[in-house]
Amino acid sequence: MISYEDLNNQIHKITELSNVLSYLVQDRAICDTATCCELFHRYVNDIKGHIDMVERQVYPHILTSGNQKAMNSVGNFMNGSQEVKRILKQYTRHWCRDKAGTLDIGDHPAFIKETDKLFEVMFERLQDETEKLYPLSRSLDK
Repeated sequence: MISYEDLNNQIHKITELSNVLSYLVQDRAICDTATCCELFHRYVNDIKGHIDMVERQVYPHILTSGNQKAMNSVGNFMNGSQEVKRILKQYTRHWCRDKAGTLDIGDHPAFIKETDKLFEVMFERLQDETEKLYPLSRSLDK
């Protein structure tokens, strides 16, 4: 199983990128730069990679524990993962022009609003993982 330190490092990296991007997207001209587009592409890929890692490494550990309460909790996280994937897919379909992560921003205020919402959803998700999912998984190791 992946270490909790590695998972926390992934979360730190995603949080750092969202903080930088939150600042950058305020300036419309910056949104069109290759650097900003590359950071968005990295952010989306890091989210997808992190969720995939949690699904492959953490969920099975808890689901095979036999602890019904823990299994129910993981069920909620699994539903949340599906919702995050849906939001991310909808976001990229609307704002990203191609697989390289090039942004297609016609309405900058709407882009900022949706981007802030994406960052908020991801922050809450990652905080829940840190405060609830990982401690639950660790408790089953004892």
